[in-house]
Amino acid sequence: MGVVASSAGRGRGDGGTLLGDLPESCVAEVLLRLDPPEICRLARLSRTFRGAASGDGVWEAKLPRNYARLLAVAAAGGEEGRQAAAALKAEALPKKEVYAQLCRRNRFDGGNKEFWLDKGGGGVCMSISSRALSITGIDDRRYWNFIPHDESRPVSYSCLPDTNLVVRSQRGV
Repeated sequence: MGVVASSAGRGRGDGGTLLGDLPESCVAEVLLRLDPPEICRLARLSRTFRGAASGDGVWEAKLPRNYARLLAVAAAGGEEGRQAAAALKAEALPKKEVYAQLCRRNRFDGGNKEFWLDKGGGGVCMSISSRALSITGIDDRRYWNFIPHDESRPVSYSCLPDTNLVVRSQRGV
C-alpha cells in the first residue's frame, strides 16, 4: 500500500516525494534486512532500488563467511591446484554474481559431492553420493547393494543389508 500510494498519481510539479527520490544508501539499509528473493523483487521497482540491490554490501551480507573458499571449490571442481587461482578470480566478481553462482549446484570431489546455498535461509546445503560414503568397519563394497529403480528420479538405491540404512543416488552422481 505504501509503495503504491507514494508513487501513484504524483508528478514532479506538485512537490511530492517519489519512491525513486530516496537515497540509494537508505534503500540499501532496507534491503540488508530482506531475504535475497525479496531483494530481487524489489529491484524491479525503480532504478534506485535496482542500483541499491546491485551493491556489493547488500550481497556480501547474504554470503557465508567462507564464501571465497566455497567459490574456489566450485570453480575448481574440487581440484586443489586450481583453487588458489579460482580464489583470486572470485575477488574480481560482483558479490551478486558470487551469490548467484553459489546458489547453483556446484559439484566437486569427482562429481561425488555437491553444495549450494539455500536462497531462503542462506545456509550451505550439501549432497553426498552414496558411492562417496565411507562407513568405518563396513567400507567393503561387497556389503553394499545398489538396486536400480527406473520409476523415480533417483536411479538407484544403496542398501546396507541387515540395517535400516538406505541411500538414494541421483542421476549423474
